[in-house]
Amino acid sequence: MKEKVKIGIIICDRYRGCAGGKCFRSLKERAGAFSIYKGKEVEIVGYTSCGGCPGGNIEYAPEEMKKNGATIIHFATGMVVGYPPCPYIQYFKKFIEEKYKMQVVIGTHPIPQKYYLIHQKLGTWNTPEWQEMIKPTLTDEKTRLSYD
Repeated sequence: MKEKVKIGIIICDRYRGCAGGKCFRSLKERAGAFSIYKGKEVEIVGYTSCGGCPGGNIEYAPEEMKKNGATIIHFATGMVVGYPPCPYIQYFKKFIEEKYKMQVVIGTHPIPQKYYLIHQKLGTWNTPEWQEMIKPTLTDEKTRLSYD
């Protein structure tokens, strides 16, 4: 029997209309940040937006997800590829980890190539902090192109 992991996903509110297609596809493929679940069964027990800047839903959504059995929260890749990337992402991560004692993973699906290229040109992710944040979703060019 495979180990079962329950997760929640929080997306940036600017993408609140997103149907989650890339996230669900990458979970099925165990691609991007979901590669940590290879060989494990995963259940999504919550999917919501941050509530808009400065993230009012961050205070409450993780509690509901935890009640549904979530042990890990994923911040959707849109929080790092949108422009500008979420300026609160580290605050959100620290808050959830401290208040709810849950692991937070930055990212879901692989970074699409079109976002990778523009952020490379802009130098958005040129700091060690950003390099660490995008690591779970930074894949090879072929994979990035398949998520465009």
